[in-house]
Amino acid sequence: MQTYTLFDLYEHIRRVLALNYPEALWITAEIAQISRSRGHLYLNVVQKGADTDPDIVAQAQAVVWQRDYQKLRLAQGLALDEVLREGCEVRMLVRVDFHERYGLKLLISDVDPAYTFGQLELQRRQTIETLRNLGLLERNRALPLPAVLQRVAVVSSEGAAGFQDFREQLAANPFGFRFHCRLFSAAVQGNNAETELIAALDSIAAQRHRFDCAVILRGGGARLDLAAFDRLALCKTAAGLPLPVITGIGHDVDESVLDLVAHTALKTPTAVADFLIQHNLFFENNVLRVAGHVRENADHHLKVKTLELNNLEGAAHWGAQGLTRSARQQIDHLADALPALVRRRLLGAVRQLDQAETFCAALHPEAALRRGFSLTLKNGKVLTSADALAPGDTLETRLREGVVLSVVKSEEDR
Repeated sequence: MQTYTLFDLYEHIRRVLALNYPEALWITAEIAQISRSRGHLYLNVVQKGADTDPDIVAQAQAVVWQRDYQKLRLAQGLALDEVLREGCEVRMLVRVDFHERYGLKLLISDVDPAYTFGQLELQRRQTIETLRNLGLLERNRALPLPAVLQRVAVVSSEGAAGFQDFREQLAANPFGFRFHCRLFSAAVQGNNAETELIAALDSIAAQRHRFDCAVILRGGGARLDLAAFDRLALCKTAAGLPLPVITGIGHDVDESVLDLVAHTALKTPTAVADFLIQHNLFFENNVLRVAGHVRENADHHLKVKTLELNNLEGAAHWGAQGLTRSARQQIDHLADALPALVRRRLLGAVRQLDQAETFCAALHPEAALRRGFSLTLKNGKVLTSADALAPGDTLETRLREGVVLSVVKSEEDR
């Protein structure tokens, strides 16, 4: 069996690659790592498996030489920098280069930003459809917004300019409203953004009774900087938060998926601050309006009751005078009628006495004696029954003229 040197093997590989890939070709890959040196861009590109197997199945080193980068920068402008960043899937025009000493390298001469943006849009649509099927697009929006938003949980990067603008806007509100904001610091861009944002939201959910709402802030940036806010896991966490979520991610045109699941989506952090101020101002105006209605109703009822009281006072005054006049007339009438009434009562009483006297005279014992009757007494008491007698009792019989004494005998003595 023939034996080759390493150089011979690599030289053969180089000729095979040069023969089979004489021209540049388009490939797709994800940028795992990127670095700059002397104007050159050095990339580590990978291809991962399906969603069920996200392991790396292919990996290669690539480079954008300074002269090619300058050409691309002039042709594509800022879109090139948005695409050439870690975590982005890109479509690149590459020429396969193999060197016996430095190995395989892909020389990038062109990049297709439309592909990257298209992939992001496709992922975004898939995320929206998944959230819709899970019933999460409207879940947070269905939560009632408290009448006053004062205790605010803020998710943002501590040093972000947007967060500072938010705080200053709240502090300088012309109505003197006080807000109690607590920062849950998290990266708002980069590879760790999704993980840190989810952790911050989970921490807020564990302390939900301490806050009125949650605010997610970011101070603006390129389109791809918002990619973390389109991730499914983050949007599911925000949709399931038991507090209303308000977003101010700092974009004027594009709408992230997180905006779609949030209770209220605004453009900038200062717009969120203005929303909180206006919301509380609306509540204060309602309170003042209700207080005005209460005051007006109280004044109206007071006037009505004062009028009723005055009417009652007048009615009582005239009523009392009428009653006094009527009573005085009754007294005068009674004073005039009293002597005749007394005389009638006295005459009636005299007639009653005469009748009683006549009745008593008719019932007097002496009247009975005069009519031929007699009274039998025993021991000074009228005798009404023979059963009360005993032999030897002395009886007194009174007649019209005289008294007869008798002694009771038994039947044997007769």
